Amino acid sequence: MGLMNQVTNNRLAVDIGGTFTDVVIERGSERFTTKVLTTHSDPADGVLEGVDQVLAIAGAQPAETSLVLHGTTLATNAIIERNGAITALLTTRGHRDALEMAFENRFEQYDINIDRPTPLVPRHLRLPVAERMDAHGNVLLPLDEDSVSACIPVLQEQHVESVVVGLLHAYVNAVHERRIGEMLEVALPGVSITLASDVCPEIREYERLSTACANAYVKPLIDGYLSSLENKLHARGFACPVLLMTSGGGLTTIATARKYPIRLVESGPAGGAILAARIAAEGGYDEVLSFDMGGTTAKICVIDGAEPMLSRAFEVDRVYRFKKGSGLPVRVPVIEMVEIGAGGGSIARVDKLGRIQVGPESAGSEPGPACYGMGGKDATVTDADVVLGKIEPESFAAGRMRLDETAARESVNNALVAADSDESEVELAAHGISEVVDENMATAARAHATEWGKDVAGRTVVAFGGAAPLHATQLANKLKLDRVVIPIDAGVGSAIGFLIAPISYEVVRSRYMCLSNFNADAANEVMTDMHAEALEVVNAAAPDAKLIESRRAYMRYLGQGYEIAVSIPVMRLTMQHATELRCAFDSAYEDLYGRTIPNLDVEVLSWTLTLSAPNTRQLSKPSPIVESEAVPTATSTVFDPVEQRTLETAHYRRDALRPGHKMRGPALIIEDQTTTVVTAGFNAHVDARGYLILERSGVTNE
Repeated sequence: MGLMNQVTNNRLAVDIGGTFTDVVIERGSERFTTKVLTTHSDPADGVLEGVDQVLAIAGAQPAETSLVLHGTTLATNAIIERNGAITALLTTRGHRDALEMAFENRFEQYDINIDRPTPLVPRHLRLPVAERMDAHGNVLLPLDEDSVSACIPVLQEQHVESVVVGLLHAYVNAVHERRIGEMLEVALPGVSITLASDVCPEIREYERLSTACANAYVKPLIDGYLSSLENKLHARGFACPVLLMTSGGGLTTIATARKYPIRLVESGPAGGAILAARIAAEGGYDEVLSFDMGGTTAKICVIDGAEPMLSRAFEVDRVYRFKKGSGLPVRVPVIEMVEIGAGGGSIARVDKLGRIQVGPESAGSEPGPACYGMGGKDATVTDADVVLGKIEPESFAAGRMRLDETAARESVNNALVAADSDESEVELAAHGISEVVDENMATAARAHATEWGKDVAGRTVVAFGGAAPLHATQLANKLKLDRVVIPIDAGVGSAIGFLIAPISYEVVRSRYMCLSNFNADAANEVMTDMHAEALEVVNAAAPDAKLIESRRAYMRYLGQGYEIAVSIPVMRLTMQHATELRCAFDSAYEDLYGRTIPNLDVEVLSWTLTLSAPNTRQLSKPSPIVESEAVPTATSTVFDPVEQRTLETAHYRRDALRPGHKMRGPALIIEDQTTTVVTAGFNAHVDARGYLILERSGVTNE
């Protein structure tokens, strides 16, 4: 009976990032964590190394684990690095170049040498077939199966590993796509087949094809990786289910992830947003800015009312530095956030105009920053933090990796400073690196909030990830924010978010109609089909759960080019609901744009339905508080960005702090997976839940 209790309580979460792989075991109220360097040749090796470490720390056995939760950047990295499968596209004759034509616009108006994203499928593997549907799903030209058969020798000669079938208007009627899929499965055994009508059954040809091609491009890789990981975990004694974190903030089965791996593109960052939303709910923070900074990127998400914003559009592999429109569009459910190349491993350099530039290139885990002592020579943000005294070299990664301060200074000196410089110039150069990366993140936060009709002012920053606590107060200074929250085990925050996330799945269908001529029967038919599809997926992961359903309609004023998401009631719709939908749309539109357009019809393009298992995890319970001054364990000199000079700085061990403990800035609060820097002008205290609350001097937490 005791073993059964252990099996019920032990849950394992794994998050693979560009630099570190984070692993967490949760056993009841206890939590054990570790960080290991990501192994890019085979990410499963890093996962298993981290799993072995955390099991040893917890004194646990694999068989005692009831559930493994996993998020990975593997799909995203495969697209960025172009190391996915050899992929072909079969599409309607005359439309093979839709992938290359894209939106036929210029995302960078004044660059005459503009570079566009290279399609994942080259032109010689985009093969036309004879068929045609109209926009209502009526067959204009029956499928010519001989034109399909003619493609098969080409696919064999080119050693194609994955095939996309993407036909015009197949989101309305997929009969031709399904027949081609059947023919390919017979003729090409072992080749992965993706139907665009399954992956992205939505209007807009280019985005649908781009999403389906991205799914097919990474499908063999992800399928092989997940199969290998599952087998290796089972071989180690894990007999429990493995669930995958999706970009939309839900958990799904390995079988679904193998079929639709494109849904994993932002799985790690989504876990972080889920954690930030939970902290917002616990602390009663109505307006939050989630700040997740790891070794490779920084992710910023606006959270209002303890709910992150959701979207159905995302871009991968932007050619221009995080410029909207320069990447490959992917239409999958995703938590809306901005991601920039600003992590601990982001490389610093001086450009031709003598300006410090940081990122988006990263040293990653191989070779990593110079201070890792693994062959890296480029100056990075982590090297600058070491030079500035923000990181205690012997405490990094719980002491499993001692940082080389001399190598950090040499890298900064070589990259940014003249050869005959003194120590103060190296510190100023390191401060310059830190200032640039902090300003980049602040600019991204302002732009992201503005793009969604939000204001940064007055928000609480929730910071997590290995590097975010090092930079959180300076980000708050730049954004003129007064409060920063650092959760427990902040260094592995995204993995902890996996433990909080619900089992859920979202389905989308395009079915056009105007509210002035609302077709309730057609809308209800769409909802019934979507409910059945979502139920099949969620039941596989949570067979006995009483499910929660939510619905949204993507609506716009007649003639507009883009739509917004509007929540709709979960019930059988009638003609009378057209007025209710109109009012909901007007309200959402005014919230986003500050106005409505009277006397103009509203049209619905797509519908989404989400089924979720109820999240039975309760908010953490507050503990009694006894206010007192914390006792520092040591002091050191740290360059303070506010005072622009080195200051005597107290060190505190976070595991020695208790609710009610207070600390004055400047201070370093050190824990196994990260360090919180409290700059001058901020004070810190531990709240009733054990979270660090950093507040500007003179500001209370009322």
